[in-house]
Formats: sequence, C-alpha cells, structure tokens
Amino acid sequence: MSNSKKAVVILSGGLDSTTCMALAKDEGYDIWPLTFFYGQKHSIELESAKKVAAHYGYADRHFIADLNGMIRGSALTDEDKEVPTARSEEEMQAEIPSTYVPARNIIFLSIALSYAETIGAEAMYIGVNALDYSGYPDCRPQFIDAFQQVINTGTVAGAHGHGIQIKAPLQHLSKAEIVQLATRLQAPLELSHSCYLGTIPACGVCDSCQLRIKGFKEAGIPDPIPYAVEIDWSEM
Repeated sequence: MSNSKKAVVILSGGLDSTTCMALAKDEGYDIWPLTFFYGQKHSIELESAKKVAAHYGYADRHFIADLNGMIRGSALTDEDKEVPTARSEEEMQAEIPSTYVPARNIIFLSIALSYAETIGAEAMYIGVNALDYSGYPDCRPQFIDAFQQVINTGTVAGAHGHGIQIKAPLQHLSKAEIVQLATRLQAPLELSHSCYLGTIPACGVCDSCQLRIKGFKEAGIPDPIPYAVEIDWSEM
C-alpha cells in the first residue's frame, strides 16, 4: 500500500477500536494496527483484533505487543477480582469500577507513540469515549489533551513542530452514534467483541456488554454478535 500518510490504530478488537479502524481507512491513512496483550484474563478480544486487521488487509503488519502481565490491579487482569455484572446505569456512573486498568491508556499511547515515530506516522487513533463510558480517567478529553502536549514537547517530531497527532474521533459520541458511524463505514462489527468476561456468546450482563447493547438499541440497529442472554431487539 503506497498511501503517503500513515497512522497507528490501537486495535483492541472491540466496537470502538473497530470503528476507529474503519474511520482511519475512510480518511485515507495507511494503517499500522497495534494490539496489546496486557494480561487480560481472556484472549477473545485479541482474536477479534486479528480478524478485524485481516478484514482490512493488514494481517501481515498487525503487531501484538505482549506486556508480559506487567499490568495488574484490575478485575480484567486479576483472578481474585470479579468483573461486575447486571449493574444499573446509576451504579456504573457512581464510581470508577474495578474494571479500570491502572494507567492502561498512558502505557498504550506511549508505546504507540514510539512505534508511530519510528515508522514515520502522522497520527495515532484511539477509541476512547467520554460519554457512554465507565468513568475511566484515561478516557477523558483532559487526558488526551495532556498527552498531546507530552508528544509536542517530548518527541523529535514535536520539537520540529509537527508532533504526531492523537486522533480520538469517538470521544464526544454516544454509543448509538458510534454504532451509526460504524454502520455507515461498513465496519465489520460482526468480528468485534466487547465482553469483559470474554465469553462466546458475549455475556450480555457486564458493563461493556450492557453499554454496547444499549448503543445498538438506541441506534435502531440489531447487534450482529450473539449474546448468552435473550435480547429483545423489537424495543429499538
């Protein structure tokens, strides 16, 4: 692929990162997908990321960074911490949940930045969202703005006045708007996986599944992935 502009896309294999992949493609970038194995209890999302990368023809350059279990302290990584399920929206918004992974996006963006500078990329895409999210501090606009300042002051590219740009195109979109955007871009959402429990079919009751289902319902579009619980899509 001979596109002149390159972008690193942080690809988890979930709904948001798959949408970012589709958007980067639509915006004309030559994509370098980057996925992290940071010690998750399951590898389902990694398999989804591989499928999404292959769908767009980037299987040969899809890099999976193994952090060798160095990140702990989350219900997504620690066997002695349970992933919360069947919570109400009020409960989800009341406090930062146990599924918060310490400094995850700081680490992801730092590695993606080094990779982007090495390959001469102009941008990095990350699917953070500040509306339908679980209160994670590293998904907030203030964090993205602060990290952009780090790039501008702490890299050679930034010192030369053309720092690599963080693109967080989903930041101010609702989950319904993300689903609509992904659908318009023909993103392969049937290959994505968002379940915190990593089950197939997806559990349908963890925070991530509930937010995803809510987004599809509000968008008026049935989710193409199966769930272990019955979903009444007639309520759309």
